[in-house]
Amino acid sequence: MKFKRIFVLIALVVFISGCGTKKGVITKKSKAKNESTEINNGVTQNHKVETKKEKEEVSIVDTPEVYANSTEEYIAIYSDIAQDEMRQYGVPASITLAQGILESSSGKGRLAVEGNNHFGIKCHDWTGARIIHDDDEKGECFRKYKNSKYSFKDHSVFLTSRKRYHKLFILEKDDYKGWSKGLKAAGYATDRKYPQKLISIIERYQLYRFDAQVIGKEGVKNDRHTVVTGDTLYSLSKKYNLSINKLKQLNGLDSDNLFVGQVLYVKPLPKDF
Repeated sequence: MKFKRIFVLIALVVFISGCGTKKGVITKKSKAKNESTEINNGVTQNHKVETKKEKEEVSIVDTPEVYANSTEEYIAIYSDIAQDEMRQYGVPASITLAQGILESSSGKGRLAVEGNNHFGIKCHDWTGARIIHDDDEKGECFRKYKNSKYSFKDHSVFLTSRKRYHKLFILEKDDYKGWSKGLKAAGYATDRKYPQKLISIIERYQLYRFDAQVIGKEGVKNDRHTVVTGDTLYSLSKKYNLSINKLKQLNGLDSDNLFVGQVLYVKPLPKDF
């Protein structure tokens, strides 16, 4: 009996020692949306949770092109169309753009704004929409288009389909001076200074470069200067053989101040423009 009691006591001790307690893992989430708390083996750890507000989103805004004037903007908009017309019909892109600039006041004239007519082409045998406008005479009839591109197309067709303009297409494709004089001689405009005005526009804005691109010519001359560090009106006047006053007049400058990257015209315009 004595040995039996001892055996029972030993078994009881072993059983009790095997039932020791262990610390569990408790995980708690705080009510806050951006933080959670964990208690692991008695150690508290805080973890920051990324929220949508904490993700900074950067939006890229397209910056519109800024042009020196409405003519520069006009050229940027319609130069591709003018080149396409040159490829298809043979009218120099420089002439098309210069006429559009002159006839439509760089797209700001009434015929261009209300009638999409950029070349002042009158009705003649036109059967489409019309717009009445005062020109050489009061209340004249002009063609009206749904879109400006049709005005450019009609301009090409107008020149190629009339016999009096046929001589122009014998000229070199980039002979903008010959075209300017030929248009006046053929009766396109009544202004006696029409050729000089077209030539002046072409040379001031280097519209001949669009002809060169179409026919593949290189080495187009540059009539502009981009200001770099150290440039002054005095140094530029010496470089391009122009007076300071002439440089200021060409570029509409009110002061002698220049800034890096500024583009200046460095070729005088004809006196009669």
